[in-house]
Amino acid sequence: MAATDVPAVMAPGRRATRHRKTRESEVLVEVDLDGAGRVEVTTGLPFFDHMLSQLGTHAGLDLVVRATGDLEVDSHHTVEDTGIALGEALVEAFGDKAGIRRFASVAVPLDEALVEAALDVSGRAYLSYEIDFAPDTPGLGSPPFDPQLAEEFWRALVTASAVTLHVALRHGKNTHHVLEASFKAVARALRDAKRLEGTAVPSTKGVL
Repeated sequence: MAATDVPAVMAPGRRATRHRKTRESEVLVEVDLDGAGRVEVTTGLPFFDHMLSQLGTHAGLDLVVRATGDLEVDSHHTVEDTGIALGEALVEAFGDKAGIRRFASVAVPLDEALVEAALDVSGRAYLSYEIDFAPDTPGLGSPPFDPQLAEEFWRALVTASAVTLHVALRHGKNTHHVLEASFKAVARALRDAKRLEGTAVPSTKGVL
């Protein structure tokens, strides 16, 4: 075979697939960090689908999420297990994190709501979530998405992906606006943090 006939060795890309199945839920996640924001999401919770779509689109991910769970019991299991599966997919897709920007922060408005997010792809799981909803805040969508479950989603994702994430509400009254601004803020921070701008691992330790 002539040298010109040898097929090029293609890089595997920063993508991953995770399948998580428990007695309470089954979740399939596919993620491509270098995608174009193509999103396919179905979880049985339309508002949660909307939020995950915001996450994939504004982070510049190609994202597939297919989840089924015991929604007749509670939506907590589906939301938390989706966070775990997505976090596991992200940590695999990041690989050794060579060349990534690593740190990012952003403030995102949505009408009266303003949410700040700061992200470090650190290898250390930590969540600071300063968005509080009253226990009797109505759920969104049908079946309803309990606004307090957003924190559980981020905690599951952060733990599984070993990132540091700070999310803080600066202004906001409308529940939908606050939640959507928070997902968009994390997405935009992730979009910046995953950006490749070199070849070295961005740490004095040499590993993340």
